[in-house]
Amino acid sequence: MVEAFADLSLRAGEIILDIRARGAAVMEKADHSPVTEADRRAEALILAGLAEACPGVPVVAEEAASAGHVPATLGDHFILVDPLDGTREFIAGRPDFTVNIALIERGSPIAGVVYAPMRRTLWAASGHHAWSADVQDDGTLGDARGLVCRGWQAPPCIVASVSHRTPETDEFIARFDGATMSAIGSSLKFCLLAEGEADLYPRYGRTMEWDTAAGDAVLRAAGGVTITLDEKPLVYGKRNQANDVDFANPFFISASREGVSRIKGEVRGTAR
Repeated sequence: MVEAFADLSLRAGEIILDIRARGAAVMEKADHSPVTEADRRAEALILAGLAEACPGVPVVAEEAASAGHVPATLGDHFILVDPLDGTREFIAGRPDFTVNIALIERGSPIAGVVYAPMRRTLWAASGHHAWSADVQDDGTLGDARGLVCRGWQAPPCIVASVSHRTPETDEFIARFDGATMSAIGSSLKFCLLAEGEADLYPRYGRTMEWDTAAGDAVLRAAGGVTITLDEKPLVYGKRNQANDVDFANPFFISASREGVSRIKGEVRGTAR
């Protein structure tokens, strides 16, 4: 399944790059977020490919969900798709946008791929194995590099959103004297943690499950954790939520397992 995810993400990436080269018209969805032809064409390719590669597995995809088209039931396994995570980065001409496909099992992301077309790099996870590879000139993937989160660094390197920074995020970052910052878009923040290039990713801002599932799968397979502010694992397949729409995430913190153990108390905003 991960091989199918990787192939589809690479093909979707070529569509996105082609549209980027000739210019993409920007439209607005019902929730006032932007969408482009690249989002829609990449999703159409991925959905067609998943229907062939994974028949019978329910798929929740961003643009289809935005139009009100979601499976009636999800079951124990389903797939989450974000065909172009970082649409604002894409529109602004920045390189930090990704294609994301993830498999969810009983609420946990157990496999997935994140592909960054401008970086020509793919990150993937299956079970407890995480790896990355560069795309070669012939379109194939090069040698895989295993991914493992690093141990806790003090002061930590913290990654945060470029387009969705919030005062709550800044307040959390301020608790760590001397922390260094790396601002990067899309699901690449999870990948930096998985590669051992950063220590914390605080998200005090809105995300949807398709935004996070693939990167979260890579992080967890590399030895990381994503927890909510009540220090419980972030789960997927959230429907009929009392205070939010289906598939919306609460605020969360991502880090290595050691990192999470070091910052307990800070997550809830209390002193250690």
